[in-house]
Amino acid sequence: MTGLMRLTRLLNRLLVFVGGVFLVGMIVLTCANIASRTVWQPIRGTFEMMGYFGAVVTALALAYTQLNRGHIAVNVLIHRFSKKTQRRLNAFNNTVCTVFFTMVAWQVGLKAHSFMKTGEVSETLRVIFYPFTYLVAAGCAVMALVFLTDLVQAVRTRNGAAK
Repeated sequence: MTGLMRLTRLLNRLLVFVGGVFLVGMIVLTCANIASRTVWQPIRGTFEMMGYFGAVVTALALAYTQLNRGHIAVNVLIHRFSKKTQRRLNAFNNTVCTVFFTMVAWQVGLKAHSFMKTGEVSETLRVIFYPFTYLVAAGCAVMALVFLTDLVQAVRTRNGAAK
């Protein structure tokens, strides 16, 4: 296993742990809100926090899911091509996805920085939300790293290097 792969797996474990903490927070908040509604006092800002927590959970789970091949892949046409063409298409796909998620991470990070500099807060609870935005950027950055790792492995395998 290469150093890049070890780094990718380590970062994924960290992000999945943090995402799990936010998921537990979503569950607790939902249950507390349901319980409080029975006495006609819903928790203020639940909808807002669920949106932020949901974005974080989703973004932090992307790379882990890709690393474990948990996404749906449609390969109807790919299997009709030769192995060489399949490898080239796979390398092309990994390259495009690496560039795309790098750009997304960069732009979301810039937006988070802008939120931080301006001191922007949420409407209902008036909480700062740039930390959530930075976490989404981190999730996209690690997703780009997973695609880069896949690309490196595909190239090494094609050139006869060990997996």
